[in-house]
Amino acid sequence: MEPSAKGERAGRFAVNSMGGERVRAFLPTPLPPNPPLRLDGLYGLLEDANRALGRLDGVTSILPDAPLFLYMYVRKEALLSSQIEGTQSSLSDLLLFESDEVPGAPLDDVQEVSNYVAAMNYGLARLRGGFPLSLRLMKEIHQVLLAKGRGSDKQPGEFRRSQNWIGGTRPGNALYVPPPPDKVMDCMGELEKFLHAEHTGLSVLIKAALVHVQFESIHPFLDGNGRLGRLLITFLLTAEGALKEPILYLSLYFKTHRQQYYDLLQRVRERGDWEAWLEFFLTGVKETSDQAVATARQILALFDHDRKIIGTLGRPASSALRLHQYLQSRPILSVPHAATDLGLSAPTVRKSVGHLADLKLVREITGKRRGQLFVYDGYLNILKQGTEPL
Repeated sequence: MEPSAKGERAGRFAVNSMGGERVRAFLPTPLPPNPPLRLDGLYGLLEDANRALGRLDGVTSILPDAPLFLYMYVRKEALLSSQIEGTQSSLSDLLLFESDEVPGAPLDDVQEVSNYVAAMNYGLARLRGGFPLSLRLMKEIHQVLLAKGRGSDKQPGEFRRSQNWIGGTRPGNALYVPPPPDKVMDCMGELEKFLHAEHTGLSVLIKAALVHVQFESIHPFLDGNGRLGRLLITFLLTAEGALKEPILYLSLYFKTHRQQYYDLLQRVRERGDWEAWLEFFLTGVKETSDQAVATARQILALFDHDRKIIGTLGRPASSALRLHQYLQSRPILSVPHAATDLGLSAPTVRKSVGHLADLKLVREITGKRRGQLFVYDGYLNILKQGTEPL
């Protein structure tokens, strides 16, 4: 059944023949929606979301080491966003992979998460350098996202030149078929116009919500659309000054409410129901912001508590405190690496690790006599909340 006129508010389904089958491909209408968004019932929620976002933005100024919090938070987001696409990595896998400690970590999955971290850092550096959020930047970020491992053969940095689909084994039985390849550039050109449009009268959160759906509906790349679409939310909020630091990531919310997320995207396409999507999105911004503030406070309290315990060691406290500081950026450590990075002797580091182990702050995880690794459990447990593979 073809969609009603109401559905045309988001776009229309064009029926054509592909491989001898009838295929309904979606052609999105340029943003903003017409008829205009009905925001009357959403103003309270929008205000709550903006307030929560403001509180989150303020947290970076009270953190003693904001870059460290971001360093770990970005890795958590990379992991969650990749898990939505089916990777089975854990946060420990990623940290071990990055520190070259365990070459046996599941390579394809961890490489994918590591690419995501690199893509995020690349995009933020470009935006901070004054480069606009544009199609060119999206292609550059996509190239980093698919640089190595799985997906590296799927035209990194290039809009697709063939038909893709979501669900099913072919376009004819797919759950959703994005625009045909010859329409991708037109659709993306309209999206870029909306990104740069001034005086739309829409708040930056509403704009980010609309852009995310439109990008996912166009699905302009052969692979990596979901991950890049989630990155765009944070990039847009940072580029437009809603966040000083890239600290809002919705992947945990999307992962937790995965089916509802997919259903609402489809509901926009089928029925033009932007308002139901906006309610879901703004609720996510509020919940995610509140969660991130709580996490930051939890981490601060843990570090403070553990510093006080280490202070009771007497003379060995000085080296142990240096090691504790180091563990905040490397929650999994090996003695040789820590000794090199801190400029201390291996025996000194080993003694400090022993003191922290006696205080139950770190735990050895290999069970081996050589090549031992120690984990800062309290810290990693806070970071790991919600990152269990699906």
